[in-house]
Amino acid sequence: MREKNSLVPLKLLLFSFHGANTMMVSFLPLLLTYRGLNGQEIGWVLAVGPAISIISKPFWGFMSDKYQTVQKILKIIAFGLIISSIIFLQMQTLALILGVAVLFYFFSSPIGPLADSLTHRRAEALGVSFGSIRTWGSIGFAICSLLVGGLLDWIGVQYLVIPYVFMATVVLITCFYLVDVKVETEPVHLRDVKKLIKNGPLLLYLAILILITVTHRANDSFISLYIGQLGGRDSLVGWAWFIGVASEAAVFAFANKWFRRFHPLIFMSIAGFLFAARWFMYSLVSAPIAVVLLQVLHGLSFGAFYLASFHYVTRLIPDELQATGHLMFMTVFFGISGIVGSLGGGFIFDHYGGQTLYLIMGIMALLGAGLILTYHTFIRQR
Repeated sequence: MREKNSLVPLKLLLFSFHGANTMMVSFLPLLLTYRGLNGQEIGWVLAVGPAISIISKPFWGFMSDKYQTVQKILKIIAFGLIISSIIFLQMQTLALILGVAVLFYFFSSPIGPLADSLTHRRAEALGVSFGSIRTWGSIGFAICSLLVGGLLDWIGVQYLVIPYVFMATVVLITCFYLVDVKVETEPVHLRDVKKLIKNGPLLLYLAILILITVTHRANDSFISLYIGQLGGRDSLVGWAWFIGVASEAAVFAFANKWFRRFHPLIFMSIAGFLFAARWFMYSLVSAPIAVVLLQVLHGLSFGAFYLASFHYVTRLIPDELQATGHLMFMTVFFGISGIVGSLGGGFIFDHYGGQTLYLIMGIMALLGAGLILTYHTFIRQR
């Protein structure tokens, strides 16, 4: 399985990690509700992950670039993920949950970005599309959201630790079979990171992204509670994520056929407008099944937006700092946005309800899409 050109280990890593991640995104809010936490307290817990990722993602990305290996770093992180998840998912009180969440997210948050960075490098080295490999993460997310939703309906959400640790163990085993991509550059030093910090176009681009990515992360945190607020069962949450991520997998799989026809920023702005339309429709529904069916727009909004933004940010990052730059991008896309989305979304959800939350998210996405078009015009003039 560890042949030089084999992509099987990498696809299995993406499948297993995102399969585990669906349990955190889809069912952790339900577990926290079972523990007795309210919407705002759940927002605090969910904000720990993005907050810690601001430190952990650049740290592990820099370590990967410094020692020129993704595979060895992933093995260390995956082992820490298993140990921390066993403890985290069994905590009962808010104080203990928040404390252990710091350790858990320190290990869980860098895995996806490092895997995507390795996927991009392997795709470039073998001449295949990034999306055709990355789609296996979406497939894992979709399948596990459906299976775990049914399982938790049967055994109870309090046993979430069992399927999660199983998938995390698969992640660790798979890491031993990954193939690194050697980058023909000198190992980086801490002072080299200044190249990213002083990159004006990169920083402006990341600042604009936040308007849309905040809405995406708020939806990740509260869609399960919104479905519950509308009267849906846990299994319906699983179906919502299955439909959404299945559409995302289709976009990733076929993106190479249309992606090169236009500039990535054009695709990002179109996806931004689709985000806005999606949130506005969510704010108008009154039945949980409507939210589930509208999840088909997840692929056309998030799938296209993520692929286009990842490709474009790669153009702005020096070759020797690819892992660090990609994790910096992920820190904004999922980290800073996650803090704002979780804390702000928790407050709005608790005080004004899910429909108001999605209405505000629609306005933010609409503004973000317009600014991306403006940024694209500015870059072309430059």
